[in-house]
Amino acid sequence: MDGETIASAVILGVVEGLTEFIPVSSTGHLLLIGELIGFESSGKTFEVLIQLGAICALLSVYTVRLTRIALALPHDPAARNFAAGIVLAFLPAAVAGVLLHDFIKTVLFESPQLVCTTLILGGVALLLIDRRAPAPRHHDATRYPLWLAFAIGCCQMLALVPGVSRSGATIGGALLLRADKRSAAEFSFFLALPTMTGAFAYDLYANRDILTVDDAAVIAVGFVTAFLAAVLVVRSLLDFVTRHGFAPFAWWRIVVGVLGLALLYYRG
Repeated sequence: MDGETIASAVILGVVEGLTEFIPVSSTGHLLLIGELIGFESSGKTFEVLIQLGAICALLSVYTVRLTRIALALPHDPAARNFAAGIVLAFLPAAVAGVLLHDFIKTVLFESPQLVCTTLILGGVALLLIDRRAPAPRHHDATRYPLWLAFAIGCCQMLALVPGVSRSGATIGGALLLRADKRSAAEFSFFLALPTMTGAFAYDLYANRDILTVDDAAVIAVGFVTAFLAAVLVVRSLLDFVTRHGFAPFAWWRIVVGVLGLALLYYRG
């Protein structure tokens, strides 16, 4: 593992941590930046496996709250409803992801033009939703009704297309279904835990035969930098979206998508 590879892993780890929980598509950014700097991982595993760093960052921030909910499960109907809602929300994308895994990794992940296009379209959609979403009725992410949790989980399936954004799909769906901005972002946090853990475990299993010691070292570097960057985002995002909404992220997506298409065109 040479210095250039380490530098690429650090850059991509920081990008993963900064973008995983905001609605701009971490996978889309990783694929585009990897294309631009010439980084290629075995089986496109790096881009998925370093998500473990972001997962650990989320757990480090929400440990107390999640532990309190877990301890309340035997006697608190609200805690059981929350847990059931997360499971229901997780299932649609989990089933679709397993069925479409090979197509996603070998076809969709290999098209930077698709990533740029979905970044732009998703940015326009998020901008419209942020401005025109109906008045919210749901304000506590831990008390969403089961039908709402499942509907948000169905929206998450859109994020199987790189560039759409898992958080963007879930937050956008929640806003359209009358959740407020803060709780929509927080529910997306909670849903990320089983979704990203499942993606990590399945991708690791599917690519176990092609990973090398050097791959593991590169992934470890990306994991650490993703963890550190993600902690900063998780600690600040809810307050940011409460004050500013999601329009800044929508414009960022559009700009990155347009610049990406221009660079790809320039490079032929």
